[in-house]
Amino acid sequence: MAKRWLIRITACLALSLVALGAYGEQQQRAGNYVIHYSAIGTRFLAPEVAEDYGIQRSAGLGLVNVSVREYRDDGTIRPVNAEVKGQVGLLEKAPDTLDFRTVRDDGAVYQLATFRLEHDAPMHFSLKVRADRNAEPDTVSFIQRFYLER
Repeated sequence: MAKRWLIRITACLALSLVALGAYGEQQQRAGNYVIHYSAIGTRFLAPEVAEDYGIQRSAGLGLVNVSVREYRDDGTIRPVNAEVKGQVGLLEKAPDTLDFRTVRDDGAVYQLATFRLEHDAPMHFSLKVRADRNAEPDTVSFIQRFYLER
């Protein structure tokens, strides 16, 4: 139990501290929903976290993490199993499709996808996030630069 708790804390810190420290808070409001997103190199993940979530740690791989929370009228917040589709690529090249998968962990819901990193090049992410099945998806776009260990 303690090991599982430590792994969760490590995962949250790895995914949020890197994003917050380098790029500020990455979120977008969409009605009653808030879409949180980040992209990091998989080398930043602790080996135990990568193993638990089936993510390959590699200097050439990145990970996109998307989570959606609904803010309800009664003041409660709940995680939402949102549908996420997206693409990533260099600004001057055709983008690659991101293959998202859902991860549930102790009440939290994440959408994760890996992608190939390009050294010192601005990578453009374009995501379609559907939190409400009866509404059109919201668009989330951001550009991020990664530096590979050489």
